[in-house]
Order: sequence, then structure tokens, then C-alpha cells
Amino acid sequence: MKKILFITGTRADYGKMKSLIKAVNAHTDFELYIYVSGMHLLERLGSTYMEVLKDGYTNVFVDFSQANTGDMSYDLGDVICHLTNYVHSINPDMIIVHGDRIDALAGAIVGAFANIKVVHIEGGELSGTIDESIRHAISKFAHIHMVCTQEAKGRLIQLGENSSYIYILGSPDIDIMLSDNLPDLESTKKRYTVDFDKYAIFMYHPVTTELEYLSVHIKSIVDALIDTGLNYIIVYPNNDHGSDIILHEYERLDSNPHFRIFPSIRFEHFLTFMKNADFFIGNSSAGIRETGVYGIPAIDIGSRQKGRFDDSLCNIQHVTENKKEIISAVNSIEKYRVKIEMYGDGNSTKRFIDILEDDSVWNSPIQKRFIDINRSTL
Repeated sequence: MKKILFITGTRADYGKMKSLIKAVNAHTDFELYIYVSGMHLLERLGSTYMEVLKDGYTNVFVDFSQANTGDMSYDLGDVICHLTNYVHSINPDMIIVHGDRIDALAGAIVGAFANIKVVHIEGGELSGTIDESIRHAISKFAHIHMVCTQEAKGRLIQLGENSSYIYILGSPDIDIMLSDNLPDLESTKKRYTVDFDKYAIFMYHPVTTELEYLSVHIKSIVDALIDTGLNYIIVYPNNDHGSDIILHEYERLDSNPHFRIFPSIRFEHFLTFMKNADFFIGNSSAGIRETGVYGIPAIDIGSRQKGRFDDSLCNIQHVTENKKEIISAVNSIEKYRVKIEMYGDGNSTKRFIDILEDDSVWNSPIQKRFIDINRSTL
């Protein structure tokens, strides 16, 4: 049996990879291992490692020994050290990482240095902030790429990656989004004690390259949300530097009956809330990807997702952190209730397993070579 190790450091990447993890776990030719890291371990962000454990996998290692100082450089080194020891102990045949967080970068570095095949899911994207550099760095360490779109594949080719090892998978979480197994709205509202009949979802993360403006930006945004008079479900930001500034601003919403604030929401229940929301607002990638699947209007605030969508994503309004702009966008949401079929069709998991069952993936070279796009111009 091939040992396949997934690295998960956040509630978001676990949700993205969950259908793939379950498929590997059920496959007779593969032995599943999961390394749980990073944000999952933080109590103030909901201790989301418990969501991984609740899913009942056999080989899960929750690395409580990590420092999680909030300094990205230090934490990256710390994860690399701890993950190296774990990888040496289980000797996996493949390491699978997702996206653009430091846990994924650590997994790609450890795998590449140990001559273990690294699979990167959702490379070739534009992330904004330091995350974009992390994502492209992961792609350069990875041996196999599973991307969402042809456009993402093109970017990886531009980065010098071999097109033979770039597979268009779609966004795996759409498989779960389109499934018939999501909890119903009433049970989800009861679980999280939400009594709103109508509501929007707000998620806002620090922009690490604009920290000097963060306190002003988040105050303006929260002022706008309050002034709309609407109901909001708020989920905590990630643990990037500056998250404490955002959480401090949320304190003034504690007694406001129009707001329910959660450190985290279990992925399937989050999807149920989203599916039934009036709109989504903030700077999370969920506002770019997941909203369009359900046809939910989205308001993207600020620069964090800049370049990640174009005019074809006509369910999205883009605004700055200006109070009047935000309120105007909220008042215009009905024009943007449009479904987008761009990032997947609900069959990513099957494609994923088909790829792993292909011997060419396992026989692909561990030594990478840069592929020049046009040698004649050099």
C-alpha cells in the first residue's frame, strides 16, 4: 500500500481537502496519514483540530509541540523541524499540501528535501499579500500539481513547471458543496444558536502588507456593517499578524443582537449557512470561490483578493474599505445573485483518485527541471 500524507494547518484547507482525504481513506491501495498543524491548534480560533479527529481517521498526528508564536518566519522553521521528525517516522510515499499557508510550504520543503513526491493542490492562483509568494514557492517544490482552472495551469507553465504533471482537478470542496449530505438549515441554526431569519456572512483577514492601515480599515468596515441594520454571522480571521486588531474591533459587537461571532464553524455547517445567506462580505477566498457555486452575491473588500477574479465572476462587487462604498454595495446585492460554473463540477474527488491510480504519477521523476516557455528567445 502507498502511504499518503496530507498536511492540514487551517480549517479552510481541511475543508478544501476533506473529500480527497476521505477518498484516500476508503481506497484499498492507499494508507492515509494526516499531520495536523498551525491554526488548528489554537484555542482562541476554535481548536479546529478536533474537527479532524471527529471524522474518525486512524492515522492522525496532532502536533501540539508546535510553538505558534505568530511570527511567520519562526513558525515556518518550527513546523519544518517537527514535520521532518514525523515524516522520518512514517516514511510516506507522497505528501499532499494545499494552497498558500506556511504549513503547506513546510510540507513541500520537507517532502522535496527527502525525495518524497509532493502534490500541490490549487497552485497557480493569485492570492494577494505574502500568501501569493508562498503559493508559488510551494509550486516550485512540488512534483505534481492539481489545479482548479486552465488559467492556473498556464501560470504554472509560466513558472517553468512541466505541463505533463499539471492536472486540472477543479476545486475539491465543490464536491461537498454540491452533495446531498449537508445538514439542513434549521439544525445548523440550532447547533450554533443563530435565530436570524435573514443574514449575511462576514469574514475578514489581515492584509499582511498593509498592517499600518488595518485598525482604520476594520473600524470603517464594522461601522458600515452596523449602519446597514442587517444581521451578520461573523467568523474569526486567520492567525496572520494583525488578527488581534480585528478581534479587538469585534468586541464592540458583543452586545449587538444583529451579530453572531464564532471562532470557527464546522465546514459542512458553514456551507449550509452560506447556501442560505443573503450575501457574503469580506476579503476571504470563500467570497470568490464558494459564493458563485451557490449564486450568492459577494462583496470583496480591499486588496487581499486583488487579481483573483475578473469581470466574468459577475456575482462579485469589489469595494475599498470605505464605509459609503460598502453600504452602497450592500444595497445593490440583488443585481449580483448569479451562479458561476468555473471552478468545478462536483467530480474533483473522482478525478483525484483516477490520477493517483495512474502509474505515471508514481513513476514520474523526483528530479525537477525548469521548462523554458520559448527557448528560441533566450
